Amino acid sequence: MQMTFRWFGEGNDSITLKQIRQIPGVKGIVWALHDVPAGEVWSAERIEEVVNQAKAQGLNTDVVESVNIHEDIKLGLNTRDQYIHAYKETLRNLRKFGVKVVCYNFMPIFDWFRTDLFKETEDGSTALFFDAEKVISLTPEKVVNNMEENSNDLTLPGWEPERLKDLKNLFDQYKDVTEEHLLENLIYFLEEVCPTAEQCGIKLAIHPDDPPFSIFGLPRIVKNKNDIKRILNAVDSPSNGLTFCSGSLGGNPNNDLVDIVRSYASRIPFAHIRNVKHFEDGSFIETSHRDEDGSVPMTGIVNALYESGFDGYARPDHGRHIWDEMCRPGYGLYDRALGAMYLQGAWDTNVLLKNESIKKRQIQNN
Repeated sequence: MQMTFRWFGEGNDSITLKQIRQIPGVKGIVWALHDVPAGEVWSAERIEEVVNQAKAQGLNTDVVESVNIHEDIKLGLNTRDQYIHAYKETLRNLRKFGVKVVCYNFMPIFDWFRTDLFKETEDGSTALFFDAEKVISLTPEKVVNNMEENSNDLTLPGWEPERLKDLKNLFDQYKDVTEEHLLENLIYFLEEVCPTAEQCGIKLAIHPDDPPFSIFGLPRIVKNKNDIKRILNAVDSPSNGLTFCSGSLGGNPNNDLVDIVRSYASRIPFAHIRNVKHFEDGSFIETSHRDEDGSVPMTGIVNALYESGFDGYARPDHGRHIWDEMCRPGYGLYDRALGAMYLQGAWDTNVLLKNESIKKRQIQNN
């Protein structure tokens, strides 16, 4: 498991590369060109800027999250081919700098969604919270306004203003788009792009829906094990992979996360590992990465990855806001650094137990 840490770029993140470098075990950043609108080509010059910034601190840039998919591709419009062509050009430019994994999602209009970005918890920290009852009374416009008011003046990926300028029109366009239609459009995209990704040595890793069920009537197609199976089987390519996200899939307590890991470990080049706590009404809140603090089997997931021979990239995902840190919602330094250490400790325990088992066998054989 290669530990990484998400970074949003100079001027768009309260955390510096120097700080990330000081987290034990973290070897690389997970990055993107967040100011480039979906559908536009990432130039080699812009990519090189970030690569050089990371290299100066001894960090790799092997994982990109995300190269966003233009809405016309998701909708299956006649204009989608031009945006798919641009996506291929971006992959070719990323190859020049050794990028190995590109995480992306296929969620309509916006991706991750919470009703409260700074919900206070029992210990005084704050965290991202999904209030199932509150969602019923929310409109998309109210959600966008809430996100903008609580962003701390930093761009929230998946909620960029340029993507949401014409919200009513976007919702109208999706009015008759079913999950089957959306899946067909994803498969079309993958059939077009995977051959280029293979040539570039890049694995595309689709991110699950967050939360893993429909919101505002929009279709969702990466919600559970069955959805994942359909997508991975639809395009048989080593470049068609999954970003395993325990927090996203874990938003539905019916998802068996350990089983998903064991079933598709060979198709998981990238993992987001974080914890959430479920409530009886369907609400959930993000917690520390510790098993005991939430409802997600954190060490069980790490154990399953280890036992499946996982050698891909992982990162601690959303963290709480602790020790009075002012930061991007869910992406502070302190709690995610604690999470990175917890995950590596769980992994190291597996390594230790395996080594002890080998030593015992050697002694017995002698």
